[in-house]
Amino acid sequence: MRTEDSIRLWAAKTGDGEPVVFCHGGPGLWDMMADVAADLSAAATVCRWDQRGCGRSERQGPYSVETTVADLDEVRAHFGWDRVTLLGHSWGAQLALRYTLAHPDRVTKLVYVSGTGIEDDSTWHADYERNLRNALGRHLTCWESLAAKERTAAEDREYCVLQWSADFADRERALKHAEAMADPWFGVNFECNAALNRERWPDLRGQCEALKVPTLIVDGTADIRPRSAVDSLERALPVVSRVQLPAGHLPWVEDPTGFHAAVSGFLAGT
Repeated sequence: MRTEDSIRLWAAKTGDGEPVVFCHGGPGLWDMMADVAADLSAAATVCRWDQRGCGRSERQGPYSVETTVADLDEVRAHFGWDRVTLLGHSWGAQLALRYTLAHPDRVTKLVYVSGTGIEDDSTWHADYERNLRNALGRHLTCWESLAAKERTAAEDREYCVLQWSADFADRERALKHAEAMADPWFGVNFECNAALNRERWPDLRGQCEALKVPTLIVDGTADIRPRSAVDSLERALPVVSRVQLPAGHLPWVEDPTGFHAAVSGFLAGT
């Protein structure tokens, strides 16, 4: 599909039922939730898409939260859906929340997976950095060396795989899981990542307190991003439930049964 400003976006639709649109993490990455889509497609129409400049979409800006929210609305309209459920992961959870606050009449339900809440990053980011380094363990020196240099495409992939491995609670399988995230490899859009991370977020508490869209928060208890960062969002939302699973940042990988039960139950209204 093409956006209003003629940027080509990749999108895929599977399944049958009420529409659920995924918002992948990053920023600057691509949709890695094919397994989740396959799991939910028996009960819902699932739409996956790569955000502007990312993955299989055209690598061109401008990059901003406002633009990405507008792109998400164009994806919804492209498939002819008046209202959708949104399922966002990590940065995508923040995107899905921002879209829902901007267009509450177009969102049926919100599934907020492994996001970082509505507090300023300064309240949790130092703990995240410390947890990241601790989780990297014997790979820390290599990761720091790659982070500090001008990298080739192959080194970009190695750098990301090492960093992503810290996102899994099962340290014995962490590298295997991270390698799976990088296959296929589309290359991280670091320009997009930097542009979106530079944006300062407004205070969303008041908007969240007025939001009537039913929301499910799903956390991995071993996520290296402190889960306390999400507590204020949970307190602010008037129609919210929260499920915490024994997993890291990608709970559907490490606890697929628990994740499916939580999400499918929420979508079914139970």
